[in-house]
Amino acid sequence: MTGVRARIVGLMTAQLLAWLGLPVAAANLQISPVMINLRAGQGATGVTLQNLGEQAVYGQVRVYLWEQKDGDDVLTPTQDVVASPPIIQINPKSSQMIRLVRRSEQLPASELYYRVLIDEIPKDDSGPASGVDIRLRYSVPMFVLPADERAAPALAWAVYKKEGNWMLRVRNSGTQRAQIGALELSNAAGQQFVIAPGLFGYVLAGKLREWRLPTSGDADLNGTLTVKANVNTRPMSASTVARVD
Repeated sequence: MTGVRARIVGLMTAQLLAWLGLPVAAANLQISPVMINLRAGQGATGVTLQNLGEQAVYGQVRVYLWEQKDGDDVLTPTQDVVASPPIIQINPKSSQMIRLVRRSEQLPASELYYRVLIDEIPKDDSGPASGVDIRLRYSVPMFVLPADERAAPALAWAVYKKEGNWMLRVRNSGTQRAQIGALELSNAAGQQFVIAPGLFGYVLAGKLREWRLPTSGDADLNGTLTVKANVNTRPMSASTVARVD
């Protein structure tokens, strides 16, 4: 065998790339804005993709209905919102506007939730002769706001142990999604556990979301806990009592 061709192809979200310590700019693609709000009566909006690299970027844009069921995110293809163009080619040092059009003119009674997925795709199937080929998926949240913008989240927090792992369950009985960030827990002894210094996740209105906490199973999270977080960028605190299933 005269040579070895190695090709590692990974499909990674921008969040995962950052978690691995790699800059999102490694993909040479910047997206703005990173969160889309479509206000009542506004039928269309857009996102701008900028290619900072030296080679053309090719991609596919799709819109999914975003729901939460059984404590997890569920994405379903939808035509409620149409992305144009759906296939993109962005030349080096250039930008591309993606137009997002909501097909219904009816004002929603409550918030609607979507995810705009932007997948980098290869120009062809040849791939690199060697090395790492990282293809990124960007997931941009999109919110269609109701006419009454006085909506607010109302959260109930629960920490519990399941199969040796600490879990967090957050129920949102309010009328607005909750973006959770800067999340930390403190036990009765004052010991702090930083769960997420930045964005942790979302709980949609009227839904619950569950996560496995990035702590060891023997972490002292028993008893009364204080929860501190930024919810929709506003600091809050709450108390909960951990339990073991």
